[in-house]
Amino acid sequence: MADTAATPPGRADPKQDNFFHDPAAEAKKRPEEIESRTSAAKSTGARDKDKDQRTAYAGAGGTPRREAEKLGYDKPKIGEEEESDTDSEASDVNTSDDEDSSWITWFCTLKGNEFFCEVDEDYIQDDFNLSGLASQVPYYDYALDLILDVESPNDDMLTEEQHEMVESAAEMLYGLIHARYILTSRGMNAMLEKYKNVHFGRCPRTNCGGQPCLPVGTSDIPRTSTAKTYCPKCSDLYYTRNKYQSNMDGAYFGTTFPHLFLMTFSYLKPPKCTQVYTPRIFGFRIHDPTVAASGGTSATLNLTARELQEREQQQRYLRPSFPIEAGNVSLE
Repeated sequence: MADTAATPPGRADPKQDNFFHDPAAEAKKRPEEIESRTSAAKSTGARDKDKDQRTAYAGAGGTPRREAEKLGYDKPKIGEEEESDTDSEASDVNTSDDEDSSWITWFCTLKGNEFFCEVDEDYIQDDFNLSGLASQVPYYDYALDLILDVESPNDDMLTEEQHEMVESAAEMLYGLIHARYILTSRGMNAMLEKYKNVHFGRCPRTNCGGQPCLPVGTSDIPRTSTAKTYCPKCSDLYYTRNKYQSNMDGAYFGTTFPHLFLMTFSYLKPPKCTQVYTPRIFGFRIHDPTVAASGGTSATLNLTARELQEREQQQRYLRPSFPIEAGNVSLE
């Protein structure tokens, strides 16, 4: 049995070392490694050069920019092209919509004009529906043409100040037409949609529980009072809460609309609110002489201001003006 030299632990077998580090094999591998390193260096240099060219073309202006686009270095990606095309198409659509929209649509979509509904042009073109308005509105013919998008032959003769007056007159004329239109069946149906969508706001009174309101005017004469909101539950008027609607003319809605609206759509009329806030101090109710004289809180709710005034006058007439004495007891 041949002697086998034991390999000390931690050292590799010298025969295996000679096998992995054969000088002839290394000599054969050297040309291949040199060639691969050379090709790798060439490819790296080409990439760097290509990158420098892209930077130069993309960063420079004028002709290099156009050459870069021809070479494909600065062309947008497919997704970017689609997004840019979509944005341009959307802007074109918005522009076309603005151009195609009528004056009535434009006016009703202005901020602060949410109470207005769009009046049908057929209604405006009927002279019977506009009777009596020519004497109330200055520049009546120009204003009517502006509302109906009709080019007036004498528009070029007006000055810039007169154009502004015509625009103001058109708003006034449309408001007065609107007050008449919302009393018709078509107008009430248009206002019904706004009422269902709570475009007129809600009652600020806590006990009404957010009851939707209706627009109303306290006068049918223009430029007399601003528009208010009427609550069908507490039958009271409130100022509009939107600052853009604070200067809206009440004649553009009239004094009749909310009451005729609730008579037409009687199913929308809510029950009257019977809850009244009672002021207290340390838990005790404060004595109110007006409530006690009228018969209590529930009676006060059912009485109008005119009825209360009539009751006070009747009490004055029934009360004697001189003392009536019965013996030593005065009845006054």
